[in-house]
Amino acid sequence: MRKSILLFAVALITSTVFAQKSEPIVLISTTYGDIKVKLYNETPLHRDNFLELAKAGKYDGSVFHRVIKNFMIQGGGSADIQTIDGRPMIPAEFNPKFIHKKGALAAARTGDNINPKRMSSGSQFYIVQGQKYPVDRVTQMSQRSGVEYTEEQKKVYAELGGTPHLDMQYTVFGEVVEGLDVIDKIAAVQTHQADRPVEDIIMTVKVLNQ
Repeated sequence: MRKSILLFAVALITSTVFAQKSEPIVLISTTYGDIKVKLYNETPLHRDNFLELAKAGKYDGSVFHRVIKNFMIQGGGSADIQTIDGRPMIPAEFNPKFIHKKGALAAARTGDNINPKRMSSGSQFYIVQGQKYPVDRVTQMSQRSGVEYTEEQKKVYAELGGTPHLDMQYTVFGEVVEGLDVIDKIAAVQTHQADRPVEDIIMTVKVLNQ
């Protein structure tokens, strides 16, 4: 009996480690440095779409066309990138486990008035910079929005920061594992009309493993 329990425990640990390692890692290289992100297996539609575009080189040479300090940096589609604009929208894959903490990778979308199902853009994405929110502030926001947070998630918003008002509004499908400082550098650049950087911030996107 003890041997069976031990074998089960080993199998459980092994499967957990394997699941963690099997999450795809993607490298976003920019003129301000490299950002490594992992894509969540729990959001397979968004994961596979992002991998498809990355492997096909569709993001290469594109820019972060919308940058707002203390909020987010957005890329993956603008008037400059006809090759990937206009892709079919992706059904929302909301998951309360995945919040808009600093470094969260999420899909952009059109507004509720024309997109009531909150389907995601087929190409555009953003990475959260955000700001820090005290635990009591997150609790107040939760009461208004109806989004429930664990104590650990509240702590993340207080210590790391993010944009909690976007939770369960946009699909989070990955997170930065290296390069949070690069997000800060990009978010600090000078912008002009429509929050577009004065100087283009060009990216290339490469799949490291999947």
